[in-house]
Amino acid sequence: MIAVSEKYALEVGSPTPIASERQHMEYLSVLDKLASKANPTREEEKYAEVLITLIEAYEEDHHSIPDASPVEVLRSLMDANDLRQKDLVAVFGSESIVSEVLHKKRDLNKSHIEKLSKRFRISPSVFF
Repeated sequence: MIAVSEKYALEVGSPTPIASERQHMEYLSVLDKLASKANPTREEEKYAEVLITLIEAYEEDHHSIPDASPVEVLRSLMDANDLRQKDLVAVFGSESIVSEVLHKKRDLNKSHIEKLSKRFRISPSVFF
């Protein structure tokens, strides 16, 4: 049994697989409280690990994002950051190369992926 302070206790008592959106939100709330604690105890760290595992399992089943092509990922990142083709010239070298990539006439290469991952502060793996 993992012993944690009462303020981190769940309605269900000990953590169980998440069965509803309400339970998911409760687990996220408790995890957020634990994550903001300055010096969690070893028991609280174990408790957080259990919550993370249960939250990830629920989200994989209920909130998973379908696989996207590298171009779809790039377009989503551009939309989210309100960018246009010309804003990525530094990554690709020219606006025409950006256009070719966005129109699937040219694939992203290793250099593009490295620069994009740094530009957007994301893992290069999202482009694979």
